[in-house]
Amino acid sequence: MIQIPRGTQDILPEQVELWHKIEEHAKALCHLFNYQEIRTPIFESTDLFQRGVGDTTDIVQKEMYTFEDRGGRSLTLRPEGTASVVRSFVENKRYGLPDQPAKFFYNGPMFRYERPQSGRMRQFTQFGVEAIGSKDPAIDAEVISLAMQFYQGLGLKKLKLVINSLGDPESRKAHKEALINHFKPSINEFCSDCQARLEKNPLRILDCKVDHDHPLMGTAPSILDFLNDESKDYFAKVRQYLDAMEISYVVDPTLVRGLDYYNHTTFEVMGEGFGAITTLMGGGRYNGLVSELGGPESPGIGFALSIERLILALQAEKVEIGQPKPIDCFITTIGERAKQEVPVILNNLRRSGISCDQDYMDRKIKAQFKQADRLNVPFVVVMGDEEIEKGVVNVKTMETGNQQEVEIQQLASYIKEHIS
Repeated sequence: MIQIPRGTQDILPEQVELWHKIEEHAKALCHLFNYQEIRTPIFESTDLFQRGVGDTTDIVQKEMYTFEDRGGRSLTLRPEGTASVVRSFVENKRYGLPDQPAKFFYNGPMFRYERPQSGRMRQFTQFGVEAIGSKDPAIDAEVISLAMQFYQGLGLKKLKLVINSLGDPESRKAHKEALINHFKPSINEFCSDCQARLEKNPLRILDCKVDHDHPLMGTAPSILDFLNDESKDYFAKVRQYLDAMEISYVVDPTLVRGLDYYNHTTFEVMGEGFGAITTLMGGGRYNGLVSELGGPESPGIGFALSIERLILALQAEKVEIGQPKPIDCFITTIGERAKQEVPVILNNLRRSGISCDQDYMDRKIKAQFKQADRLNVPFVVVMGDEEIEKGVVNVKTMETGNQQEVEIQQLASYIKEHIS
């Protein structure tokens, strides 16, 4: 038997309704905030992620699904969404449109070769937003507000917003030198990845999963101590907007996002009560990414979240949404002639907007009713050869047990009238 690849999952029919509800909620919320959907290819040039995500990140170094096509081009299944959206923004010259910032949202599969565990898949689904073209701190607060409303609107309550500032290039340069001086004397005590990142991007050492308990991690210089006046002022304005919106948050100077393109505002939303992984989503500002990918200087900010982790959080808080909606009616038959008439009646009902089904397994009438019970239908239509002769059917309302004789020609009207 061929089995599903490790780190992937089938989303079965009884689970899909939950996904639909989440997707509909995301789409409606983005409309409120005036974000428009964008769809980008599932695979892109490998160079896009090497330049856009950063060649010192775990994603690029260890986790990408990269292959060479028959034309000798190196392609990669997208591991995240921001680089693709920014590439599209540049390639399609969206920066030239009069309405700025450009505000996008996306929802689709991403791919990372990681060790599968609860909330971490090799194929996973990300919902994300990007706002490109504005350096106003107000839009940082807007993006964070959208993220919080997304979770709260689905019923989650055990949420914690964590924010930090990574500063502008000048601030990061000063912090980088301090980190190098801090870690260099003992760098041999760290993993090979940290040793390789020391000179190129020591900030990534703070995000190391292997050495996170090393004593030097707790005493590392804080980025907040190296922010210049401009960066301090920017971060203060973001916090002022969040305070005015009554959005609770915690400032965590150790918060380092795992992608190289972040600067200034960075943030995460944490969930409680479902296993070891508690980070539900992450995001931040990326003022240099557009120019890095060949566009003009154009600041941006966004976030991305895992739908799979969201579902775990909903389950942990026992939030129930997305119960499957039953079909409107099920047609049962007694006799060969009645059975022959059903496909036409089903077709007419469906053309009238009524969802319905029938037995296709030649079950006895009792078994047909059991199937209708399993489907939780509000109406069961009973058809026999005698009823066909008279041009009528019997419609049973399952909630009350009442049964009504209805002309076949009036069946659609009757069901529509009585559907609550």
